[in-house]
Amino acid sequence: MDNIRNFCIIAHIDHGKSSLADQLIKYCGAVDERKFREQLLDDMELERERGITIKSSAVRLNYRAVDGRKYVLNLIDTPGHVDFSYEVSKALASCEGALLLVDASQGVEAQTVANLHLARKENLKIIPVLNKIDLPGADLERVLPQVESLGFASEDIVLASAKEGIGIDEILERIVADIPPPSGDKDSPLRALVFDSAYDQYKGVIVYFRVFDGRICRKDRIRFMASKSDFEVEGIGIMTPERVMVDSLSVGEVGFLYANIRDPKAVSVGDTITWMKNQASAPLPGYKKIPPMVFAGVYPVNASDFPALRDAMEKLSLNDSSFVFEPESSTACGFGFRCGFLGMLHMEIVQERLEREFGLDLILTTPSVVYKVITTDGKEHQVRGPAQMPPMEKVRESYEPFIKANIIIPVSYIEPVMNLCKEKRGRYVETNYLGNDRLELIFRMPLAEAITDFYNRLKTVSRGYASLDYELDGYEKVDLVKMDIMLNKTPTDALSFLVPREKAYERGRAVVRKLRELIPRQLFEISVQAAIGSKIIASEKIRPLAKNVTAKCYGGDITRKRKLWEKQKEGKKRMKMMGKVQVPQDAFLATLKIED
Repeated sequence: MDNIRNFCIIAHIDHGKSSLADQLIKYCGAVDERKFREQLLDDMELERERGITIKSSAVRLNYRAVDGRKYVLNLIDTPGHVDFSYEVSKALASCEGALLLVDASQGVEAQTVANLHLARKENLKIIPVLNKIDLPGADLERVLPQVESLGFASEDIVLASAKEGIGIDEILERIVADIPPPSGDKDSPLRALVFDSAYDQYKGVIVYFRVFDGRICRKDRIRFMASKSDFEVEGIGIMTPERVMVDSLSVGEVGFLYANIRDPKAVSVGDTITWMKNQASAPLPGYKKIPPMVFAGVYPVNASDFPALRDAMEKLSLNDSSFVFEPESSTACGFGFRCGFLGMLHMEIVQERLEREFGLDLILTTPSVVYKVITTDGKEHQVRGPAQMPPMEKVRESYEPFIKANIIIPVSYIEPVMNLCKEKRGRYVETNYLGNDRLELIFRMPLAEAITDFYNRLKTVSRGYASLDYELDGYEKVDLVKMDIMLNKTPTDALSFLVPREKAYERGRAVVRKLRELIPRQLFEISVQAAIGSKIIASEKIRPLAKNVTAKCYGGDITRKRKLWEKQKEGKKRMKMMGKVQVPQDAFLATLKIED
């Protein structure tokens, strides 16, 4: 135990976490030079395409220190985007220390501060590392005071470049010297914390865990304390980063097991593994469940794919425990699921993973947040989408979720960022200065405004220099209405959305105009209308495709042409009554890409 060190890497997005993990793996010789590739711990094709970490990944390294002692280092590489903060919190709960990475050219960003607070809550030993010092844009004089303002002494900050391999030996020495070894009792009953899981079609559910007490061996009979499910361990292993089978794992060690677990519901992240007979008296604390912030309907394009979609979601939720779903039905889209996500990027990633990994063709409805609605009978309802909104005459009060947004920007961009926040119904709270040229703006704003185009516009007005972190911060009263979108006077529930009354007219006009552009012309006229209850507030028409039915008429009396035109008119009228309007996927997200 004295020679084990468990640590993770935390940072803002694109500050070099994966590159540093690659260098540590290479330095410790965990991977043969021929098999080495960049972003080694990023297993998913999506992660490599986008250049971001989506899932926390663990790897076991063997390191010989300068004093000659051999150490086992368990490293967990974490994501940097705010939408995946749950993955970071899981990694922190499994470690005794953390490397806090800061880009020497960009400086301290919003997620740097947020992850630092999470690590301090877990009482971890934090080693600050200033990365990318080799870049021409690196500005140590500006960035070092920013790092010191977070509570670190200048002599404790390690200067490094993950790309060039500078400072890697110093980082490893600091890990073994500063981060404490794991604590626990190897003679106590087994207690191991489940921090991740995945589904394998041959082995069933593969469970990733960290041992806090006792020892786990192959052929042990184990129990998951939350689900009260019992299994016999068929195999135990460690990640190096390839899977290597071992006979047992003891206190402080990190590894995986499989036990022919075929039901994904038997395993939940944060559960405690113990022995079936000599059980632990109490489970480990687990993780604080983060509530979803964004909800959207997910439907298969082909109704026959519904069972496959359900199986795919159950398997995906094993690998992504922050993703939640429940069945729902829609008159326009048939049977599907109402899904909860931590943010818009999380929603995009889940959609792409379902389509790529499980071969599904999906439709996503317009995302919305969770509103609280109190009806005239005094009952409180959680409204996750327009379909759940009670009739307007029965609504007494409605409340919308607010967030506390922490925005870090250079001082020169304060005016356009303040104007953008106010446009999004944000209220100024306070300003904190980070060094001489950067500051932190804190705003309270509706979550519904933040999940639309706020992040993209923030990057635009700040020329890419702004960074955003946010957390849920209670509810406030709002006059909420349901906006119905009607195609040929038929309400399309998948396009409906909830909006504050003060913004209803502008949003309705904008959505109707956008749909007129996105819905392709058909052989009959299409009317697109936005309505609140029975009141139409915006309307557009999509002209039909024209066919020249009189092209074959040469000369003769005009009555022949009139007869053909009348026949065409009758046909189009009949077609309008029977024809189905084809709505492309882009139209379901139209409300998100609209500026009032």
